[in-house]
Amino acid sequence: MKKGFTLLEVLIALALAGLVLLAMNTFIFSMGELWGRNSDVHLFNEHVNAVTRYLQGELRVAVFPPSARANATPISAPQITPQNGSTDNLLTFDLLAGSRVLSWPDNLALPEVVCSLQVRSGEGLYLLWHSRLETRFADDPPREMLLTPFVTAMAYDYYDDGTKRWTTDTTLQNDTNGQPEVPQRLRLTFTYNKLTRVTLVMIPLAQQGMPNF
Repeated sequence: MKKGFTLLEVLIALALAGLVLLAMNTFIFSMGELWGRNSDVHLFNEHVNAVTRYLQGELRVAVFPPSARANATPISAPQITPQNGSTDNLLTFDLLAGSRVLSWPDNLALPEVVCSLQVRSGEGLYLLWHSRLETRFADDPPREMLLTPFVTAMAYDYYDDGTKRWTTDTTLQNDTNGQPEVPQRLRLTFTYNKLTRVTLVMIPLAQQGMPNF
């Protein structure tokens, strides 16, 4: 004669099944949360690398002909007055042929573009630009484009040939004439939630441009 399950056995089986389902649900939720975090990390790193490569590429273009014309200073640190009116010495570089990422009004892209980099607290890293060919180049503030909202700080690395050491400053150093000096590297700090990455952008030496005829 076959004996059926008692009520106690059924309740124990249901309890065990419930525990298994709870464990599986917790595992799946944890894996989903972990996957989401890893996705954020991956996307954040991709963004950081893309911005760093872009800046490195544009600076490299600036120091080679035709941008680096004879007797020109393709990378400097002049005083720039952006649209918010706060004048400051900003790292600035010339792009003789312009740049494909700039959005000009009426799609009338101009060459001989002057670009500057500025980090604004709570906003990110901006690229300021305008063309020397514009009639109000000296009067109007440059246009602005937010390169990334994740740059929270930009520092400047200087190498001392005498001491053979690097120093990092949050502001541009002055040369012996009291003028802002171009550093050898830019140090960018990217921050997203609890993620932080610091990258270095090498500032290449200016190359001798072709003579102007």
